[in-house]
Amino acid sequence: MAGKESTFTVLLGALEALTLEAFQEFKTKLWHVDIKGGWNIHGDELEKVTHPSTLISYMGDSYGEDAATDIAIELLEEMNQKDLAEKILDEKVKGYKQKYREHVAREFLQYKEVNSCLGENVSVSDRYTTLTIARKSWSQHGDEPGDISSDTVTTQTLFEPSEDGQVPRVMVLVGATGMGKTMTVRKVMMEWVEGALCTQFDYVFCVDCEGLSFSKEVSVVDLISKCCPQQQTPAGRIWGNPEKILFIFDSFEALGLPLAQPKDELSTDPTEAKPLETTLLSLLKGTVLPESSVLIATRPAALQSLTQCLECECYVEILGFSPAAREEYFHRFFGSDNKAHMAFRFTRGNEVLYSLCIIPVMSWTVCTILKQELYERNQLPECSKSTTQMIMFYISWLLKRRGSSTWQNPQQFLHKLCSLAADGIWKHKVLFEEKEIEDRGLNQPELLSLFLSEKRLKKGTDHGNVYSFSHLHLQEFFAAMFYALEDQEETVGGSGRLAKDVNTLLESYHSSRTDLNVTVRLLFGLLSPKSAEYADEGIGCRISLRPREDLLRWLQTRHLSHPGEAMSVEELDTFHFLSETNEESFARSVLGSFTGIALRDAKLTLYDQVALCFCIKQWAGLLSITLRSCSFHQLHGRQEPATELPRESRQHEELRSPLYPLCQALGHPGSSLQSLRLQWCGLTQGDSKALGTLLATLPSLTHLELGDGALDDDGVRMLCTGLRQPSCQLHVLR
Repeated sequence: MAGKESTFTVLLGALEALTLEAFQEFKTKLWHVDIKGGWNIHGDELEKVTHPSTLISYMGDSYGEDAATDIAIELLEEMNQKDLAEKILDEKVKGYKQKYREHVAREFLQYKEVNSCLGENVSVSDRYTTLTIARKSWSQHGDEPGDISSDTVTTQTLFEPSEDGQVPRVMVLVGATGMGKTMTVRKVMMEWVEGALCTQFDYVFCVDCEGLSFSKEVSVVDLISKCCPQQQTPAGRIWGNPEKILFIFDSFEALGLPLAQPKDELSTDPTEAKPLETTLLSLLKGTVLPESSVLIATRPAALQSLTQCLECECYVEILGFSPAAREEYFHRFFGSDNKAHMAFRFTRGNEVLYSLCIIPVMSWTVCTILKQELYERNQLPECSKSTTQMIMFYISWLLKRRGSSTWQNPQQFLHKLCSLAADGIWKHKVLFEEKEIEDRGLNQPELLSLFLSEKRLKKGTDHGNVYSFSHLHLQEFFAAMFYALEDQEETVGGSGRLAKDVNTLLESYHSSRTDLNVTVRLLFGLLSPKSAEYADEGIGCRISLRPREDLLRWLQTRHLSHPGEAMSVEELDTFHFLSETNEESFARSVLGSFTGIALRDAKLTLYDQVALCFCIKQWAGLLSITLRSCSFHQLHGRQEPATELPRESRQHEELRSPLYPLCQALGHPGSSLQSLRLQWCGLTQGDSKALGTLLATLPSLTHLELGDGALDDDGVRMLCTGLRQPSCQLHVLR
């Protein structure tokens, strides 16, 4: 409304500045105006109008705000009142700038996440977390984060001069799928609206290339119009000051354009419609609107074609979340400090998940799943989704975002990719030459770029470029998947191909190849009915459950030293393997062969405790537990005010005990535990209370050792509270 009042005020001033004769001429010309879709002012009504304010009111009611202003400008120009027309036009453009900023705020302030409910939107300012963005030269494409010798940038410094003092006219923002390119673009748009970024630009136009890919012939003005909220756009005034324009092309790779020299000549006229490739190349090369600036957000697959048409020597690449940013993202996602802290501690204890959370969309995946878990249980002593299932959720997300025009069969491609990953894991190999990619039939850029990063070799080498998986744990996941997938005729056999022998994998891990731990753990996760079902539905790959018998037999015998002896599980990884299956019946089948747990020098993270507790609850024959020099990671790193907690303060005191999850699991119905030894485990006062509760609720427990004598008087009193209960049957306390 403010813009309308301001424009009409200037229009009123212009009409009042006319002589009586000129005002009459204006009315006469207005009488001959014919507007489609609007009410034309009748000649008799115009004759009665004697004051400019009345005339403006008639024009606004008859034509509408924008049309009335345009008509006034056109008529004044016909009357050679160019100064007055220019003054009105300046005010209109000023008002339009404000309208456009309001439009951008509406379009980019909030967005809808994949998993959100109907009508539920997320604010960019609430969710955006600072990404690590590095400025690189073209020769550094594909370098690992640690190899970067150039500076890092943020959205605030994206358009600042580089070390040589130059601000490139065209900036390329590169990032793999799920790295946060579109979110960064949204952040740039919002900071421009707020006046915190790109203040040198009057207009920032963001073009979604996924919607542009179907265009045949367009002009630069057409591109501008696609971004504007109304048809009455002062295009001439906008492109008349090109140095005040920033074009942003998001999802540039969706265009699939080679950007070679087009058949048509490059354009110099913003209004000239030409093939899409020609118009874009004209804008990038600066033959049209050479003073304007361009930001391209793209996947790495489009870099090669961009290098052929751009003269700039550097670009910026999103590398993901730093450790501090990962924790910040969890707090932004959950909002509640208590739940965010609990979810982050759970993830931090899982080395695989935490490491993968460098990828923003993987952080989103983990938070989405854990939020549902906390909503249902309000705590994380258990999690119904395994690491394997979270990774499959992420891969399904990736596959759904491959180009809609792709014809490749992703399932056949994934079989070949898994073979490559497994071969690399066995050979301690993370870099793959271009020829190897081609020989395996993986040279399908649209699919390959989802999972592998391309690394340019220095000039003078004759091996072509090399590739690596976007994360080592993804290579380990696909290596595990190699052993789980049902064979396809197209991928079976072949000289030099890795044999699909699960027993060889398991025995190699057990004897010497401890580096295979993640691959083996994820294999257990894949070979569960739930994972097999999700792989079929979410990824389109069929998992064979036949190797489950090999896994079962291996776990039942790996701890066996002498036949017939009572066995204890002495390796923490056994609990992780069983927990990863998330299958109670399978865990019971394995644990039925054992009667005890004996762990030494283990630093038990929350994730370790989750795995341990899952197994204990399925273990009816567990008789003894011995933990020597083991430490328990705190559930809460800091004390929260009781008023902010969802549970009673008494329960909260127990939750702060690192031993609480274990004691809760040991007290499950059907537990027959007889002996519990916690030697040199650094027990706290809260642990004493948890143990006292266990003594009062577990009558089978007859032997308790707390070997380090670290309990103070308050701790002893809490323990005695449990000892006094009639249900306590303890015989030995040391």
